[in-house]
Formats: sequence, structure tokens, C-alpha cells
Amino acid sequence: MTTPRPTADLSADEARRIALRAQGFLGVPDRRSGVRGVLRHLGAIQLDTISVLARSHELVPYARLGAVGRRTVEDAYWQDTHSFEYWSHAACILPIEEWPHFAFRRRAYRNRPHWNHELPDGAYDRVIKQLRSEGPLTATELGGAKKTNDWWDWSGSKVAVERALMYGEVVCVERRGWKRVYDLAERAVPEALLHDELDDTECLRRLVRLAGRSLGVGTRADIADYHRLKGEQVDAVIADSGLVPVSVEGWGKPAWADPAALETSPRGRHRTTLLSPFDSLIWERARTERIFGFTHRLEAYVPRQKRVYGYFAMPVLAGGRLVGRVDPAREGRTLVAKQVTLDGPKSVPAVAQALAEAATWVGCTDVRVDRVDAPDLREPLVKDLARLLG
Repeated sequence: MTTPRPTADLSADEARRIALRAQGFLGVPDRRSGVRGVLRHLGAIQLDTISVLARSHELVPYARLGAVGRRTVEDAYWQDTHSFEYWSHAACILPIEEWPHFAFRRRAYRNRPHWNHELPDGAYDRVIKQLRSEGPLTATELGGAKKTNDWWDWSGSKVAVERALMYGEVVCVERRGWKRVYDLAERAVPEALLHDELDDTECLRRLVRLAGRSLGVGTRADIADYHRLKGEQVDAVIADSGLVPVSVEGWGKPAWADPAALETSPRGRHRTTLLSPFDSLIWERARTERIFGFTHRLEAYVPRQKRVYGYFAMPVLAGGRLVGRVDPAREGRTLVAKQVTLDGPKSVPAVAQALAEAATWVGCTDVRVDRVDAPDLREPLVKDLARLLG
């Protein structure tokens, strides 16, 4: 694809601030729109099984809005069919109005020739019939999620209902104790949205436009990764997506920006917060390194002896920069900072603030600091925490 001439030249700092504003970390939080506003603004919020402070889909709105109630978060997602769960960047919560724009992916699944799990004869029809008469139901209620204790050894009912979810005939309408609760799409999705009428090009154009808006500015790879599109899919529609070509100092690759993001200079108050490793601000490693000069890697699946920063190290955002990491745990009413990595003495107050706020949010009354990468900074950090927690 021939790259068009840039319409604007951005400094690296301008691009960083545009990205922060697009992701909801710069400026006044939109508390009136709340969690649903965050979801619409980001376009996708990733789900993950790991829960240390809280699950990732709770941490994402918390990072932008502050101490919003955890029950409020769940209700905002699932009440009144405001969202649906589907495969986007990964398993994500998506605004319900985007249902039509994932028709291209549902079609691709329907045409997929090979699957990891075999679908037993008759299982699909049985699941649909049971949901129609008894739903919404979990996989356990449909006949069992697994045949053995092995997580990958799905039962026939689980294989069938997950296949139906990918096809779009079934929707996850909530998470109950982390289990998916399934219902028929014809009941769960508003009638006006329940269609696959949009062709692949229109779906891709919309998702590329949404990714550009949520990123503020990004390379081809950034935009493709947001909803896990292929590079050639982005190439096919980006010229008609509404995004504009720009150049960014130091990026070394062509970039595109949301034109609305270029209209005003990003200004306002920065959030100071712990970030989930699955937060869309940092979920793409190369982009995080390019924008923040910060190497971020989730080490939950790395052998313990090979971990550098900890099992669930959460980057600390302050002043529009990533200034450290905290690997947290909870012991009763105590938030434990098992390992803290600081970007020098100036980052101590910000890390203390982020820890104190997170502790209060999850109902902890104390913070214990076990290990700091720079031992001489442990005492100042502990003193700041004691002052903040009173």
C-alpha cells in the first residue's frame, strides 16, 4: 500500500499526550457517563481470569474514574444489555451497538474448517433447544463444562455453546462467579442490531475507525492489534476510515490519527494509578515501548525463578509517564506490595499514592511493602504510605 503524505507532523511528546487523552487518562474524567462511558470510549475492555486486586475488566474503569464500586462496574456492563462479550483484542466486553460490526468475524467462524474441539453429533441443537426453553444458563447448567478436571477437556455441551457463541447464535449476557452465562442472541441483542447485513469491508472500516479513535494516534500495527485484525485488512480500508496520515517523531513508521484528536492540544490533569497489565493503554508491548520508553511484559505465565518484576506486576502511571511497577497481593485487610520497582526517588510519592488509593478501593486498611528494587527507597515509600493512609 502506498502511504499518503502526512497531514501533520507530531512530536513524540504530542503523540504520547494524544494517546493518553484518547485512552481517558488526561483531562477531567467523565464521571457522569461512568463505566459505560469508559466502555464506549475505549471500544473494548479485555477480560482475564487473573484476579489479584480485582479482575482486569474492573481495574480498567477504576484506573480512569477512581474508586467506582465494583458492583457498579458489573451492573454497568451487563444490565439492560448494554454490552456483549466477544473475540476482539482477546476475549473482550464490547458495546452492544458494535454487534453488527463483528459480522465479519462471525462469518469467518462459521466458515472455519478446523477446530480444536470436536463437536459431538446433536450437541449443538440440544444446547440451542435447552437455552430456548430454560435460558439464560451456564455451561454447567447446560450439562457440564468439562469431562475431566483438565481445563481444555470440554464437555460436548461446552463445545457446542462456545461454537454457538462464536457463530453469533448465542451471547454471553453476564459473568457469574467468572462463569459465562449464555442466552440466545435473539433474546439478548436488541432487534435493530441483530443482523449480519454489513459486508466485511464496512465492518472493517468501522473497527479501524474505532481503533484509531481509541488510540488517538497509531501505526498500522497498533490499529490492527486493537481488534486483532490482519495488516492487509487495515490496508484495505484505512484510506476510507476517516483517519488521517501523520508522522510522529522517532516512530520510524507511518501513522494515522483520529482527526478530532488533532483539533485541540491535549491538556488537563493526569491520573495517577495502577494499571492492569491488560489495560488497552499498554496491552501492546511494542507500542508501550515506543510511546513510554517502558518495557512491559506480563510474567504470570513465566516460571517463578525467571520473573523479573513479579507475577502480576502492574505499571504505575503518573504525570503521563510510566514511573514504576508494583506486584500486589492481598492478605485479609492488607494490600501487600510484594515487589516494587521504582524509576528513581521522584517516583516514590506517585507510587505511594497509587498504592494507597488502590488499597482503599478494595477495602484494605493497610499496605505492607515487602521488597523494593532500590532498598534505600523503601523507607521513604513506607513513610508516604503511612501518611496517606492516616
